[in-house]
Amino acid sequence: MFRKGLVVFQFVLSVVIITGTIIVSKQVNFIESKNLGYDKANLVYMMSEGELTPRYNVFKNELLNKPAIERVSKVSAPPTDMYGSTGAVGWIGKDTTKLDMFTQVGVGYDYIETMKLKLVAGREFSKEYPTDSANYILNETAAKITGYKNPIGMPFTLFGHPGKIIGVVEDYHYHSLHTQIGPLVLKAGERIDPSAILIRFRPGQTTQALNDIQSVAKEINPAFPPTWYFVDNQYQQMYQDEQVIGKLSGAFSFLAIFISCLGLLGLAMFTAEQRVKEIGIRKVLGANLASLFTLLSAEFIWLVLIAFLIGTPLTWYAMNKWLLNFAYHIPLNGWIFAASGVLIIAVALLTISFQTIKAALINPVTSLRSE
Repeated sequence: MFRKGLVVFQFVLSVVIITGTIIVSKQVNFIESKNLGYDKANLVYMMSEGELTPRYNVFKNELLNKPAIERVSKVSAPPTDMYGSTGAVGWIGKDTTKLDMFTQVGVGYDYIETMKLKLVAGREFSKEYPTDSANYILNETAAKITGYKNPIGMPFTLFGHPGKIIGVVEDYHYHSLHTQIGPLVLKAGERIDPSAILIRFRPGQTTQALNDIQSVAKEINPAFPPTWYFVDNQYQQMYQDEQVIGKLSGAFSFLAIFISCLGLLGLAMFTAEQRVKEIGIRKVLGANLASLFTLLSAEFIWLVLIAFLIGTPLTWYAMNKWLLNFAYHIPLNGWIFAASGVLIIAVALLTISFQTIKAALINPVTSLRSE
């Protein structure tokens, strides 16, 4: 019983680690393939420093003259982590007893096109409309909170500055997937100093675009060496912990199943040795190889099944708590646990098959010989 208990314990660990590895891997794949509401490919940003701040328009126009550059805009916070929440917002019919926190961000002209956001209604800020300096663009979540059935043209205030809603953009992720998309208000930021300059270049022209950015930046801002950040790389770096967990769990899965199989192999060898005369008698009475293999392997499969029944709820509890750290995550489907169980049973059968077949092939004369 002690030997069998150890094998069950080892396979419980294998079930937990292997199933956990599958779930972590699927969550990482989900993160990498998630539609963020904007196109993070072919997009870089530079922190506005030195002469880039007062000479932003010159920098923008110079870049737009380069064939590899598609769009340029500016924003008051990096696109992958926008900060700055406030409750100083207002609209007609707002419940003054309720505190609604909105993320507010200043953006320049062409911001929506540069990020490739989807406009649900209205338009983005334009220099053709001088009054846009007092107007606002909301995301879908913010528009729903206002309660406006048709928000375009409706009054909205931010920090006590009255304006109108000129556009509504589809919700997009401006934080990591750990955080739920909240209400967002974009204010016209063409007249404010930018925190970051967004640059979108044409697909397949990365090298040329970076050379253009470097040459123009050196010309306009020679005191500061140009440094750019790829938005897709910055997005990946937000999930370094999850990627490390995925790699480590994969390594531990291999180690756990290897140790478990060693234990199972030892138990199979011991059992076959103990039952060698029984096997000989059964062969004399007409038992074939298939029936003997089923006889010898059945008790081991039962041990693996017991381990699976113990390990599955433990894995579900642990991984459910881990996934709750993400506002957006994969569902814990039953097929994930079933696939893990099938994999472990297959490995167990493969482990014991050689020893059980070897025992079943022993000549009954040898096994029944009096010692």
